[in-house]
Amino acid sequence: MQGEMEDKCGIVGIHSEDISKDVASFVYYCLFALQHRGQESAGIATFDLDKGLKYYCGMGLITDVFKDYEIHNLGGNIGIGHVRYSTTGQSKLENSQPFVTDFDDGFIAMAHNGDIVNSTELRNELIKEGYEFKSDTDSEVICYMLKREHYDNNKNIIDAIESVSKRLVGSYALVILVNGDLYGVRGPMGIKPLAIAKRGEDYVLASETVAFDVINAKYIRDIVPGEIVYFENNEIKSHMLEIADESNLSHCMFEYVYFARPDSTIDGINVYQTRLNIGRELHKLYPIDADVVIPVPDSSIPAAIGYSRASGIPYGEGLIKNRYVGRTFIMPTQEERELAVRLKLNPINEAIKGKKIILIDDSIVRGTTSKQLLDLVKEAEPAEIHFLVGCPPVIAPCFYGVAMATKKELIAANYSPEEIREQLDIDSLGYITLESLIDAIGMPEEDLCLGCLNEKYPTELPDDIEAETYYKP
Repeated sequence: MQGEMEDKCGIVGIHSEDISKDVASFVYYCLFALQHRGQESAGIATFDLDKGLKYYCGMGLITDVFKDYEIHNLGGNIGIGHVRYSTTGQSKLENSQPFVTDFDDGFIAMAHNGDIVNSTELRNELIKEGYEFKSDTDSEVICYMLKREHYDNNKNIIDAIESVSKRLVGSYALVILVNGDLYGVRGPMGIKPLAIAKRGEDYVLASETVAFDVINAKYIRDIVPGEIVYFENNEIKSHMLEIADESNLSHCMFEYVYFARPDSTIDGINVYQTRLNIGRELHKLYPIDADVVIPVPDSSIPAAIGYSRASGIPYGEGLIKNRYVGRTFIMPTQEERELAVRLKLNPINEAIKGKKIILIDDSIVRGTTSKQLLDLVKEAEPAEIHFLVGCPPVIAPCFYGVAMATKKELIAANYSPEEIREQLDIDSLGYITLESLIDAIGMPEEDLCLGCLNEKYPTELPDDIEAETYYKP
């Protein structure tokens, strides 16, 4: 359900052999295409052979951050960028990325998508060794671990990443800028996406393929889980982490259900087609007699189209989304919280009144937003409301970079579907089954991370993980 969960981040890296080229504007446009992955802060770091490192970060949307900052001040032929939503680490400027620190008579800049579940243990270890932290993010932990491997153990950056990867438990996709060299790293389980493309003679790394489309870069391939890519003589070089051999694939199913833009392709699977498949699977499970199929915009639109095509029931817009409403402002009173829903969505009375409607949403997490949404729809006086959900019941938290809720806040962890239907006061409620979701994605179950649906997490978790690492802004 939109508004109830957020992904951690979107990352970008661009490498050009042409030292006269400035890549910052292209990093900016790529981040703009990935804005859905994080709206809390944004930043860009670049390298220029003559002037060295330049970087700028700020709070808010990419357009807000660089509104009064001349993007061309970030000159350089190599750059990385980041848009953030906090999961580990509070919402403040110090936690914005790329994170930058000194390294080998120069610098290291890093942007990270994911969550390291043992970051507290690793941080405490580094603090005992004298490292002073500027932020409370796990990204800074990774940076300092790389520094330690380089300085203390005299390892080059590839060997340092190799060593650090053996200590990290969790999810990560990284773009790293080290003294003019760009590296892309994807965690060995592949939980977080990362792909590579080419624009002319330049190489581009990004969380989603939509970032390539906006700058007319041609997608080459996804970075393999456990792979480091870097560039020499204008060619892609690759190094596979040793830990990849003993790691099971665990691609995040929420990328396909909700997070990724529908015009992205992740690990060879088109997100739009997956969501069409979800709609078709929902129709197989719930062949309801209704007048119209209505999506909760925007992520549920393809699923609603899929249901409509499978059922023959007309697809219709019954809710209009105000796309100019930002994601964050705190509503201190219940009246204002209800107003926030009305600011974002407004029902079309003529499309709903007196009709039996099938309302399709991507997920239900806490259930509070669903309740407010359905109360809004009821004001348009439909004859019946059948609420279908394109994700199975979310019964457990995510610890790998999705800020959703603690278990006690997850409605499906505490109530049955029938009890939830009663609370929502609707005619029927239907979740897609886990088996049907797996069929819709088209990836083997053993290659997916489904921990929030079945509590079978792909890594071991500390006993006090929720208290240690969970942060809800």
